[in-house]
Amino acid sequence: MYTLAFDTTAGGCYIALLKDDKISRTYEQDMDYGQAEVLMPEIENILKKERINFQNINLVVVCTGPGSFTGVRSSISAARTFSIADEKLAVTGVSAFEAYIHSFEPEEIADINAVIIETKRDDFYYQLFDSHLQKITEASADSRENIINQMRHGKVSLIGDGVERFLNKPSGLSLHAIRMERHLSIEHLAWCGLKKFLDKRLDFPKPLYLRAPDICLKKTDEA
Repeated sequence: MYTLAFDTTAGGCYIALLKDDKISRTYEQDMDYGQAEVLMPEIENILKKERINFQNINLVVVCTGPGSFTGVRSSISAARTFSIADEKLAVTGVSAFEAYIHSFEPEEIADINAVIIETKRDDFYYQLFDSHLQKITEASADSRENIINQMRHGKVSLIGDGVERFLNKPSGLSLHAIRMERHLSIEHLAWCGLKKFLDKRLDFPKPLYLRAPDICLKKTDEA
């Protein structure tokens, strides 16, 4: 069985190909812009190196966000296009929160487990999970202070690409484990999607937008 996973929601283009449950090929490129232009050619390159065709792919896993509006839209559009091209293809979406939280090792899990994702603004994307990795809160965006106030009762573990900035000042939290990730692991995204497939709980990809897109209106000359 072949699983193709990809993510363009944050600051890069990341692709993984699994054969059964083992990583076969990966592509990772940090980039602020142009992920959509890179995604399809690099998928073709990976398949060519593996000497397989797209018809050999059984499952497509795509990150649904949160992230940049354009990046989320590009990934999901590609996944949906694949599903239209091959009706037998299984397709599922996995949020960055799901992939991050399920990459914790058992000994890292605390009373409260927080996924903290960078927004490149004053706030953070976040979601909290209990010791069984069941969600305590819905995915949201909020200030550092408001997030901290929800984690004051019990040991806390943190993971995500926003953790480093989140902890650049004393938090007053009882910290158990800290995972400062540079970006979401494409391998963990792929494994999380494969588990959904094996558990027969595929989730057709829908964008996870936690705020409206930034829109700049061009100024017009006064008459």
